[in-house]
Amino acid sequence: MYIKREAQILMDQILKQPKVLLILGARQIGKTTMVKHVLAGKNVLFFNLDIESDWTRLEAVASLPPKDALLALGDPDFLVIDEAQRKTETSRIVKGWFDAGLSNKIILLGSSSLNLLNQTAESLTGRNDKIFLPPLLFREVVSAQSWYSSEFSYKQIAEKFSSQVQTLLLQSMVFGNYPESVTSKDKQGFLLNLSSDYLMKDVLQMGLVKDPNLLRKLLMLLAFQTGSMVSVNELAVKAGISRATVERYLDLLERTFVIFRLFAYSTNPRKEISKSQKIFFWDTGIRNALINNFSETALRSDIGQLWENWVVAEFAKQNILSGNRKNLYFWRSRAGSEVDLVVKEGSLLEAYEIKWSRSQADTRAFSNQYSVKPRIINHEDPFVEL
Repeated sequence: MYIKREAQILMDQILKQPKVLLILGARQIGKTTMVKHVLAGKNVLFFNLDIESDWTRLEAVASLPPKDALLALGDPDFLVIDEAQRKTETSRIVKGWFDAGLSNKIILLGSSSLNLLNQTAESLTGRNDKIFLPPLLFREVVSAQSWYSSEFSYKQIAEKFSSQVQTLLLQSMVFGNYPESVTSKDKQGFLLNLSSDYLMKDVLQMGLVKDPNLLRKLLMLLAFQTGSMVSVNELAVKAGISRATVERYLDLLERTFVIFRLFAYSTNPRKEISKSQKIFFWDTGIRNALINNFSETALRSDIGQLWENWVVAEFAKQNILSGNRKNLYFWRSRAGSEVDLVVKEGSLLEAYEIKWSRSQADTRAFSNQYSVKPRIINHEDPFVEL
């Protein structure tokens, strides 16, 4: 079953432009499936650089004049190069073809920004548009259900189909929103496999991590600290590695779309924490696989922090799809008052307190400081809008 992605709208728009299209996202996130769906019935040639014979074929025509090279490949209207980060020469070849002014549309797919963005930043400057594809949004998952109707707003759906929505919400929180974890019957098996070496395949292939076990240990520490302020020094001590190594590993995990960070929002460092950070997983299914907890009940002991990660990730996914127009933070005063999520766009400030149950939160300190009343988000209405 294919679940329609909101990124398709953006992809359709970019395909009308002359630039090279880059689609980046974690492995198994659905990049290739989405592209094949959008380009179905068109004259398309696919290469997968994880397959050596595909690279051999591409490399064989690279020395030809651009027009001859594309003709040798059958002159496709769309040339899609999957796992483009696997070969450093890819962007140089693509640059030559693009600069020749050919009408063929080139699309590069990458499961890591480690190499692909660095290469394209230098050789395809001003020549590319990017889409960062995150895990499925909850509203995308809901829209694929048989009981869904576009006649209703999402708020009405949360009320009219409360039982179905809450069941789907718990599944989403526990098993995450990778397309296969949503559609597969063996969700647990898929996630356990994905959260092992496969998820970090790019990092391991490039030799950027000497001991994979240390990286897994760091990931487990992060999984247990979801929603809490993270101390790099503490992580280094618990993992038995240097602070510099922890920082490097965190950077690698961000660049391979496993985690993302929220930094503290502050305009008054004397009264507010300003240098701390929280680390969240792009997908809560990955987080649960790391600690091997797939309990589908609201009574699980970590439901609060799991809910916070899920909600913050929904905001982050919407933000990355819109081009990261907004900045996401958390807020905490030195007196202990806090707000889980602060969203800033220009001079506009919004704030959210994330509570699993319908309960009140004392957010007066933030309201007094910034004249903004935080909205409380609970599980009864999970359709968050950035």
